[in-house]
Amino acid sequence: MKMAGLSHITATATALLPCFYNGTILRRSSLRLRNGGSREPKLRLRCVSPSEFDFSPPPIDHDLLDTISVGGGIVSEDGVVESFDNDDEALDAFDNGVVVVDLSHFGRIRVSGDDRLHFLHNQTTANFECLNEGQGCDTVFVTPTARTIDIAHAWIMKNAIMLMVSPTTCQSIIEMLNKYIFFADKVDIKDITKQTCLFALAGPKCNQIMSKLNLGDLIGQPYGKHQHYTFDGMPITVGVGSLISDEGFTMLMSPAGAVSVWKTLLSEGAVPMGSEAWEKLRVLQGRPAPERELSKEFNVLEAGLWNSISLNKGCYKGQETIARLITYDGIKQRLCGLELSAQAEPGSTITFDGKKVGKLTSYTRGRNGSSHFGLGYIKKQAASVGTTVTIGEDISGIVAEVPYLSRQHPPTNPTS
Repeated sequence: MKMAGLSHITATATALLPCFYNGTILRRSSLRLRNGGSREPKLRLRCVSPSEFDFSPPPIDHDLLDTISVGGGIVSEDGVVESFDNDDEALDAFDNGVVVVDLSHFGRIRVSGDDRLHFLHNQTTANFECLNEGQGCDTVFVTPTARTIDIAHAWIMKNAIMLMVSPTTCQSIIEMLNKYIFFADKVDIKDITKQTCLFALAGPKCNQIMSKLNLGDLIGQPYGKHQHYTFDGMPITVGVGSLISDEGFTMLMSPAGAVSVWKTLLSEGAVPMGSEAWEKLRVLQGRPAPERELSKEFNVLEAGLWNSISLNKGCYKGQETIARLITYDGIKQRLCGLELSAQAEPGSTITFDGKKVGKLTSYTRGRNGSSHFGLGYIKKQAASVGTTVTIGEDISGIVAEVPYLSRQHPPTNPTS
């Protein structure tokens, strides 16, 4: 099944599409294909008022999780697609082909109101006020002392900012943001997790699928760039980046359209990946996660999240601590990858020359269970790539680079 119904919206229609995320949705009243093999559709779009659109789950025969279960997916009681019993195949497809992952259990937060840009500019580490509609970025939620809470992927839309956050932090972030909205602030925070579905498409052959689906105009665009499309009359927003990598793509859609999108991606050769393989991939790629690498125990600079931090945007939560750490060379440890000799327990002490130098935060087995890999915070004197350390009593670990952290770019002259 080709995405013949997926067509790029014209400039006029693009201005309308974001209203889907404001409680309304665009309905395509007709689609006519020209004869002679042309697949160029004629679209008629109209906005439907909130009272005309029901965000309740679609009929059971169109339910995404049922479709995934029938296709061999293992779904938990709380609706997380855990596995397709193909972890090694999926990891190989990430390296050599293309995978699709249902990340609908991740949180989606919609921030609207006239003051939304300024509000998030002050509450997170990224420079939102320099971004325009259609752009995106990663930003970090931190405590006033710059301790890490979560990484959020943000899309700047016409009427709102969309934040994609980890499953475990969505509610606490919403509660935290609401505490900082003052009486005169024109900001509204809404959890739209259950009203939307989220897919990630990753792997070196992503671009081939994107071209087949008439989404080639996003190929080569900057990280976070996103555009609005329709598929089978339903809105879908597609952005550059797969949350775990700058490459790949993220797709946000309504539950009613998710089944068709999922089936189409599989028919084009994408290999399905469950959340267990995604977690394994997260560790191998080196992306920090809440309750592991992101906690009140570690600050945002130790986590190495330089690409998500603005050093010259002025006052924001955690800014004073970040400035002091940089000015006085206060970053004493950093997050590293570790090639391990055996299975190790997260929380284990890391030692070097008999002295404690850090802590293991995540562990996973490699493909076929033949290797072991972890993430951990290590003091700078023992954090050079190739250094051998000890985890726990007798497990050997070699400090290694990981892709996600190696793409971060510390400033060459941070005080300028």
